[in-house]
Amino acid sequence: MDEGEGMGVNGVSGGSPGDPLTTTTAVAVVDADGLITYWSQGAQDLLGYSAADVVRHPARALLRGRDPTAAMSRLRRSDRAGNAQVTVRHRAGHAVRLIVRVCPLLAADGRRDWLILGAGAPAGTPPETHAPGTARAGTKATGTVPIGTAAIRTTPTGADEGRPSPVVTRHTRRTLLSGQPQVTVAHTPPRHGRTGRLGRERTRPRSFFPLHDDAGRTLGICYAARDVTVQDPTRERLVLLNAASEHIGTTLDLDRTVHEFAEVAVPQLADFVAIDLLDVATAGKGPTTRSPGGPVTLRRAAHLSIRPDLPKVIAEVGEPIRYPPGSLQNRCLATGEPSREALGPGTPWLPDDPVRWTGINRFGVHTHLVLPLRARGVTMGVVTLLRWENPDPFTEDDQLLIEDLVARAAVCVDNARRFAREHQAALTLQTSLLPPNLPPHNAVEVAHRYLPADAESGVGGDWFDVIPLSSARVALVVGDVIGHGLHAAASMGRLRAAVQTLADLDQSPDELLAHVNDLVMRLSDEAEAAAEGPAAAGATCVYAIYDPIARTMVVARAGHPTPAVAHLTEPVEFPDIPAGPPLGLGGLPFESAEIPLEEGSVVALYTDGLIQASDQDVDVGIERLCFALAHPDRPLEEICDIMVRALLSDRPRDDVAFLVARTRVLSPDRVASWHVPADPSAVRVVRDDVNDRLSQWNLEELAFTTELIVSELVTNAIRHAHGPINLRLIHERTLICEVSDGGHTSPHLRRARSTDEGGRGLFLVAQLAQRWGTRYTGSGKTIWTEQPLPDEI
Repeated sequence: MDEGEGMGVNGVSGGSPGDPLTTTTAVAVVDADGLITYWSQGAQDLLGYSAADVVRHPARALLRGRDPTAAMSRLRRSDRAGNAQVTVRHRAGHAVRLIVRVCPLLAADGRRDWLILGAGAPAGTPPETHAPGTARAGTKATGTVPIGTAAIRTTPTGADEGRPSPVVTRHTRRTLLSGQPQVTVAHTPPRHGRTGRLGRERTRPRSFFPLHDDAGRTLGICYAARDVTVQDPTRERLVLLNAASEHIGTTLDLDRTVHEFAEVAVPQLADFVAIDLLDVATAGKGPTTRSPGGPVTLRRAAHLSIRPDLPKVIAEVGEPIRYPPGSLQNRCLATGEPSREALGPGTPWLPDDPVRWTGINRFGVHTHLVLPLRARGVTMGVVTLLRWENPDPFTEDDQLLIEDLVARAAVCVDNARRFAREHQAALTLQTSLLPPNLPPHNAVEVAHRYLPADAESGVGGDWFDVIPLSSARVALVVGDVIGHGLHAAASMGRLRAAVQTLADLDQSPDELLAHVNDLVMRLSDEAEAAAEGPAAAGATCVYAIYDPIARTMVVARAGHPTPAVAHLTEPVEFPDIPAGPPLGLGGLPFESAEIPLEEGSVVALYTDGLIQASDQDVDVGIERLCFALAHPDRPLEEICDIMVRALLSDRPRDDVAFLVARTRVLSPDRVASWHVPADPSAVRVVRDDVNDRLSQWNLEELAFTTELIVSELVTNAIRHAHGPINLRLIHERTLICEVSDGGHTSPHLRRARSTDEGGRGLFLVAQLAQRWGTRYTGSGKTIWTEQPLPDEI
C-alpha cells in the first residue's frame, strides 16, 4: 500500500458518486503507459469530460502548457506520492488550473499505475508546479493541508501492501469486501500553541471507496481524509461568535463586561486589545449621539495582552488616556468608522506619541485595528487591537469578524451603562426617600438596617423613620409597601411624606393611621382609574410615640407585626397591640395601646420580611428575634448585626427594614410644672416662678423672652379657654414651654391692624420662639414653644 500526504485544496468538485467526502474531489487512475483507466464523476463535473471521452486515452492530451509530456514525466518520475499544480484543458476549451495529488499504485506484476486526485486551485495560488514530495506510506495530512489521500493497491491474493493503521485496515477491508464506500469521522481536540492561543478543534471525515477498471475489476481502494476545520472558515466564525455571545454580557456590571470582551479577543484574534471609554459612558450618564470632533480624553476600561507588561507601558486600567490628533482612535471617534493600519517608522502620528511609540517598537507591533464601540446610535469609546506575535496583519475578513464581535460587545456595554445609570437613579430615589442619617435624640438611641430583596436595584417598599415631636417626645415608624423595585419605592415615598406631615400635626397614633389609610385608598382609586393598578395597596405600618418624661410608649399598627420589647430584667415581650387592617383596605378602626417602659429598654420595630426570611414558620422567626434581643445592654449596632445573622439568609426573598431604639428618660430636675388659677393676677406669680427656675438651670439669658411667651400663653388660656390650666417648662436640647387648658379651640396667628387693641400676642410668640404649635389631647389642648439654648443662639 502506498499512502500520500495531504494536498491543499479549496473549492474542489467532482469525485465518486454518493461519497460525502469525495463528491468534491476529481479522481482518476493513469496506468504505466500514461493512459487513463478510471475517471470519476467528480472529474467529469470539474473538467466537462465524461468517462467515455477520456478512458483509454493519454492523460497528457488533457494537459496544457509548453511541454505537457515533460510535466507528466516529472509527475511519474518518482515512486513516492507528491503534489503538483497543472493546467488542464476543459472540454469547453478554457484552461483550468488544478492542484493534484499523485499516488503510485504498484501492481503484482511490477507495473506502476498512478492515482490522481485533483481540485481547482484557489484564487491567488502561485502558478508553480511542485515536484513530487517525499511522503512515506502511513503519514497523515498536517499543517495547512486539508485533504489527505492514500491509494491501496490490491494484490492477486486480495491482500493489501504496506502497513496501514488499524483504522485504515479495518475500513479498507470493509470497502473491499462490500464494494461500497465507507465513511468515518475523526476528531482532534484543540491544543494551546506556543503563545497561549488555543488552536482549532480539528474534524477529519475520511472516505474509502473502490477503484475499478473498464472490465469492472477492483484496482484498489482510495482513501481520502479532509480537514473540515481548515476548509470551513464560516464554521470557525460561527463558533467564535457563539462563544462570544455566551461569554460577553454575563452580568450588567460595566467593568466585567468590557473584560469579558477582552478575554474573547485575546489571543484568538489579537495579541493585545484595549477598550477605552468616554468619561460620560463610565460615569453612567448618557453620552451625546454626536461624534466628538476634536481630541478627547478617554478612560482605559480594560486591556489584555499575551505580554502582561505591554499595557503598563501605555496606561493602567482606570487612568485617563489621550491619543494624538492624527491617530486612528481620534479618527475613529470623529467618523464612527473602523480603520486598520500598519505600524512602523513611517506612521505619521507615532512621533507625536513617544510613549506609545516606545512600547510599539519594543514589542515589534506591526499592525493595529481600531473600531468604534457604538450601539443604538451612541459612540461610547474605541477598541484597539494589536498584533506582533501573530505574523499576519489584520485582513478584511478579520476586520469583518471583529466588527461583528465589537457590535455585540457594544450592545452589552450599552446595556451595562444604561443599567448603571438607572441603578444610580434608583439609588438616588431611595436615598431621597429614606432618612440618610437619623438625627440624635435625647429620648432614644437608635440603630437600623435596610435590606431590599432586589439587591441589584437596591430599592424596595419598606421604610423606617424617627420623627422628633413636641415636649421632647419622639415618633418611631416602620412601614411596608407590598412589592419590590421602583414602583414600591415610589409608593413608599408618598406614605412616608404623609406620615411625616401628619406627625407634625401631633396626632395620636390611631388618628394618624386613619388619615394615612384614607390617603392610600384615594391613591389606589386614582391609580385604578389611570389603569396603572393600585399604587400602594397592601401597605402596612406601625407608629409609636415615646414620651421620655412619662416613660410610656403609645403604639398603633395597621396590619403590621407587633413591636418587640426587650426589658432589662424580664424576657422579651411582644405587647398586645390591637391589630388594625392593612392600609388602603378600610374596615375596622385603628386603636392605640400604651406601654410602660423603663430606662434602657430596647424596642424593635420591623417588617414581616425579618421574621419570615427563613424557611421555617413565623414562630421560628419570633424565637430567633427573642434570641437576638436577649441582651439589651449590648450596643445597638451589635444587636442589629445579630438580628441579621440570626434571622436573614444571604438573599432575603422580601424587603427587610427594622429599627431598634433604646429608651432614655428625662431627669425630673429638668422638668418644672405649675397649676395656674383662672385669674389674671396669676400671670405675675407664674412669671416669677419661671424666672426662678431659669436661674436654677443657668438660663437667665432666656428670662426676658420666656416671660413674654408665658405671659401671652397663660393670659390667652385664662381669657379664651377654661380650666384646668397648667404650665410646664422642659430643659432638653431646647427650652420648651407648654400651656395646657381644657379648650379645643385652636389659636390663630394673625397680623393686627394699627387700630386694634389686641391680637398681637401670638404673633409676638411666633417671633420669639424657634418653633411653636398646638396638639390636642383627650382633655383639651396644649400650646407649646421651643427656644434655642444660649450656647446655640
